[in-house]
Amino acid sequence: GTGPSTTAGVYWQNAAETWVDIFSPDQEKNVMSSIVNFVSRSNSEESVAANFISESGIADVFVLVGPTPLDAFRQYTDLTGKAPLPQMYAIAYHQCRWNYNDEQDVTTVSAKFDEHDIPMDTMWLDIEYTDGKKYFTWDHHKFPHPLEMIRNLTERGRHLTIIIDPHIKRDGGYFFHNDCTDRGYYVKNKDGNDYEGWCWPGSASYADFFNPEVRKYYADQYLLENFKESTAEVGIWNDMNEPSVFNGPEVTMLKDNLHHGGWEHRDVHNLYGHMHIMATYEGLIRRGEGTLRPFILTRSHFAGSQRFAAVWTGDNMAEWGHLQASIKMCLSLSVSGISFCGADVGGFFGNPDSELFYRWYQTGAFQPFFRSHAHIDTKRREPWLFPEDVKLIIRDAVRKRYRLLPLWYTMFYEHERSGLPIMRPMLAHYPTDAKCYGLDSQYMLVDKLLVAPVLKAGQNKVDVYFPTKENGEGDLWYDLDNYRKYSSAGYESIAVDNYKVPVFQRGGTIVPRKDRIRRAATLMKDDPYTLVVAVDKNALAKGTLYIDDETSFEYRSGKYLYLEFEFKDNVLSSKKIDATATYPTKSWLERVVLVGLAKTPKSATLHQSNGESSTLEVYQEGGAAIVRKPGVSMLDSWSIKLNY
Repeated sequence: GTGPSTTAGVYWQNAAETWVDIFSPDQEKNVMSSIVNFVSRSNSEESVAANFISESGIADVFVLVGPTPLDAFRQYTDLTGKAPLPQMYAIAYHQCRWNYNDEQDVTTVSAKFDEHDIPMDTMWLDIEYTDGKKYFTWDHHKFPHPLEMIRNLTERGRHLTIIIDPHIKRDGGYFFHNDCTDRGYYVKNKDGNDYEGWCWPGSASYADFFNPEVRKYYADQYLLENFKESTAEVGIWNDMNEPSVFNGPEVTMLKDNLHHGGWEHRDVHNLYGHMHIMATYEGLIRRGEGTLRPFILTRSHFAGSQRFAAVWTGDNMAEWGHLQASIKMCLSLSVSGISFCGADVGGFFGNPDSELFYRWYQTGAFQPFFRSHAHIDTKRREPWLFPEDVKLIIRDAVRKRYRLLPLWYTMFYEHERSGLPIMRPMLAHYPTDAKCYGLDSQYMLVDKLLVAPVLKAGQNKVDVYFPTKENGEGDLWYDLDNYRKYSSAGYESIAVDNYKVPVFQRGGTIVPRKDRIRRAATLMKDDPYTLVVAVDKNALAKGTLYIDDETSFEYRSGKYLYLEFEFKDNVLSSKKIDATATYPTKSWLERVVLVGLAKTPKSATLHQSNGESSTLEVYQEGGAAIVRKPGVSMLDSWSIKLNY
């Protein structure tokens, strides 16, 4: 709970079916209301209380004492763990559907993205790529040369992600089933026999990931010596891992099934998917010989799952209400430690009309995980299959994402360091503004950007709320497209056309971006940076930038650059935050965009660490002053002084 003076939270750790009842304690006083009142130093009857009821199992209760929302978020990830930095490609755009039909389909779709100049980093394959829904196999009629297909993508800077679910087809010709049967690796029914349910393959059993021996066996299957028609770069999608059982009660496993150690399934149901992705993560770590950062997407998750996988919000529908819900769901996941989250762009079920489709792309471009996905019974919906004007709007939205990848990458790195969410509710930074408490149609990306997407059909304006700080004043906000300044707190009606995504940079921040958009993020690694300096009411600004090799764990051995930029007294300077860390980047500073200055400088002077200095051109463009081509390496320390 949060209020004007303090924030407190409760983490109820229990893996059984759990109900949470939130209510006002004037209805009923209980232990939870006493804890909330104690932490908030209040005896108010207006405090909110909660009842937690779990069916079975062991419960540990942790009180997060705040006192600010950000403190509570950090305390939770201190308990449950922080997400590791993903590879750069993983935070770019992903193209998926159930299913791309064959090798030619994959190759054609990848080439079409190039033809239409739409960036894309990852192609995805759903269950139909397998030999009869047997995972760790390929249907060689549809995919006769998997390694050639994968390498064709890799050579173009792209990746492939394939689905591998936890249900195992009961087929006497399937090595995985035979091994699990012979070694006793399946979840058992109450009588001690292998549990049999129904899922995509038909009759299936389920690996018992609570058994360490099973997790090791499962991890072994990802090794290239076993899964020979894969590569170290292939991402993994773990779906259906609640676990999903089509003929089970509530479409899942019987509660009296038995797991390793004698645990009934009712005690550990919510942990099953977590244990599944633990095994996958271990397999990918070993497959990459401990150097490559794994990419895993999961549907089921538990507290701490952020240490192993990204999460998407499940099978949504092509409806405006589901687009709106994606923000609420991602905010809930984010404050629960899972920052790497997103929703299926366009909706999984149904066929979105043009407006819903492009508005969903515009929203997804500003959420951490950005993937389009669709059901097998829907119409094909690659962007070029829509009218030309719609395709161009989608192209623009995807390019917006790629332009801001340096900011996204920096945010993910800082999330690993601090545990603070990337996507944040407005109250995270404005806890004294009560109007922020129920605001779920807009959100912050860390403390830098305010995002307020178009979420309803036919909108020609969006009412954006610029919040009030504790001192009663508002921040300065600058439109990310045209740098128009907004200086008053309260609601502002923002006109939107088909291309417009209302996004605002907070005054006092510096945002890094790259303006040379290529077919894939992996090809932008050495491209130059632009810094957007948006000053606050005191003409000050600060920001950060993180740079490394974008793929490996070598950053944990000090092979990275973590830079701080500061604008003060008309001087923009750069310095290392971690002085002992370094990375031999080839990137350099292409331009500086200064927003909110009282007047345009006549020129600027660059001072480099080697003592050299040079005069730089400054010109006005739209609502900003542009310092043209400083040309300095991002590896160096430097300063740029504005001359009037």
